[in-house]
Amino acid sequence: MPDTSVPLKQRLRTDLTAAMRSRDKVRSGTIRMVIAAISEAEVAGKEARELTDEQVLDVVVREARKRREAQEAYAAAGRHELAEKEQAEAAVLSDYLPQAMTAEEITAVVQDAIARSGAADLGMKGMGKVMGLVTPQTKGRADGGAVAAEVRRQLAG
Repeated sequence: MPDTSVPLKQRLRTDLTAAMRSRDKVRSGTIRMVIAAISEAEVAGKEARELTDEQVLDVVVREARKRREAQEAYAAAGRHELAEKEQAEAAVLSDYLPQAMTAEEITAVVQDAIARSGAADLGMKGMGKVMGLVTPQTKGRADGGAVAAEVRRQLAG
């Protein structure tokens, strides 16, 4: 995420204009889709509201996850051209996500959370406590399934 001084929503709009000028169909289509998802989230519920930068990031993370899951499904079904399209869209979305955590960073965060929560004595029953501490630190930077698997591994061992 290069420039954090500009709100993410504004950065998306600026990048959409640039992508349209350069006739980059994949990039402009993907950014349009994210902006539409953000607008949809803003009008969802009882009254319309402006999303915070963190909420906008949540929408981008959710859309990136959808692309990753669709890519896996298409690849498994042998639809490689569709899997490549989803991969290209996921690559565009990755420009707007924070730097991904390494497996070592996830392990360290989980170890710290287990130590802080005292869940080591609880075993698997302490998973909720640990996930409650770990999730805010890994949100948008690591796959939730990978984090949960690491918590399970450390609590079981």
